[in-house]
Amino acid sequence: MSSDLKIRLREDLTTARKARDKLRTLVLSTVLSEVRNKEIDQRSDLDDDGVLQVISKGIKQRKDAAEQMRAAGREELAETEDSQSAVLAEYLPEGLSEDEVRALVRQAIADGADQMGALMGRIMPQIRGRFDGKEANRIVREELEG
Repeated sequence: MSSDLKIRLREDLTTARKARDKLRTLVLSTVLSEVRNKEIDQRSDLDDDGVLQVISKGIKQRKDAAEQMRAAGREELAETEDSQSAVLAEYLPEGLSEDEVRALVRQAIADGADQMGALMGRIMPQIRGRFDGKEANRIVREELEG
């Protein structure tokens, strides 16, 4: 059973190759190989959530690399990382606002979760790929203190 997102990535890769779009071809072939590697590790096909996790991880890695490039004064390399990150971001579901995440955290607290780990465990599956984990962590801390 193959995920719809993985099928879309493959189709877009074919389109990018035909259009000789080097950036998209590189990014999509890389992410598809990362998906395949994760499937081999897990010995099963990934569903859309699994593919989204791989895409989110790829975006995070590229953003971190861009920060490091900027810190080293290599703006042109940082822009390359940013453009690769932008290609991957097209495959993420629509993002959540901070207020929406805060509402999810408050609901989880109302449902009885009162520890950092329990709260993060409850909200992460709902926000994965749609909101930054570090920011979610900050919101959870604020709500627990408040």
